[in-house]
Amino acid sequence: MRVIITEHALRRLREPRQEDITAGDIIAAAGSIPGTVVSTTRFRGFTSRSNRVFDIVIKDILEGRLVITIIGK
Repeated sequence: MRVIITEHALRRLREPRQEDITAGDIIAAAGSIPGTVVSTTRFRGFTSRSNRVFDIVIKDILEGRLVITIIGK
């Protein structure tokens, strides 16, 4: 499945709260969610390679899985 990261989500990665979370971490997290996400949904408790815990908000669209935002813990 193709994972699309929005500009908003990429900007959030540069904020201190999302420090040490990479685009690769986001792609791996979004790809690990099984099934189809019909409406915008927050998924909690992912861990980056640097052991930073984060949540993602995603929705499936025709082009693939859209990552709307990232929330670092």
